[in-house]
Amino acid sequence: MTATAKICGLSTPDAVAAAVDGGASHIGFVFFDRSPRNLRPDAAARLAEPLRGRSPVKITALMVDPVDAEVAEVMRALDPDLIQLHGKESPARAAAIRALAGRPVIKALGVRDASDIASALKYEDAADHLMFDAKPPEGAERPGGHGASFDWTLLDGLSLKRPWFLAGASGSSTPGTWPRPCVCRAPRSWTFPLAWSAAPA
Repeated sequence: MTATAKICGLSTPDAVAAAVDGGASHIGFVFFDRSPRNLRPDAAARLAEPLRGRSPVKITALMVDPVDAEVAEVMRALDPDLIQLHGKESPARAAAIRALAGRPVIKALGVRDASDIASALKYEDAADHLMFDAKPPEGAERPGGHGASFDWTLLDGLSLKRPWFLAGASGSSTPGTWPRPCVCRAPRSWTFPLAWSAAPA
């Protein structure tokens, strides 16, 4: 597996340029009212415009429990390459959004213990990619973007049909103190993207 990076929560031209120049394979725009990085679809479209036809970077729209009208508005204005669902969408709802948008779906899943990893299996036929992120703290108003990490060793031996992302902070700027990398099983041709947020959501 090779590792690439998805940088999410971009909201300025300088941030987009820095992510692209830094080698990100995916960039993400947030469409969620309770995030300080929330954007209007037309604002995100303006930020993405310089990349159209000139960059291999994939554009991702992050949404939280969106209704059909919100999905349609984002598709109309931004036309992203992927939709990331970061709410409580069921497998059926994730599949319905994928059909409505006509784009691949990334389903983010909160992880605290091994049971959360096991529950991911039910999304394998509903989403094109899975994303494992730390569950938010109790009482949090946002489902992600808290700069938290979970015990990555819970992913040891993980075998999925779908490519997946690993999200969350390392908890340290010192590589030697990062959590031990997991040993996961995936087809050799897969890319294993890491996913980072630009700042706390």
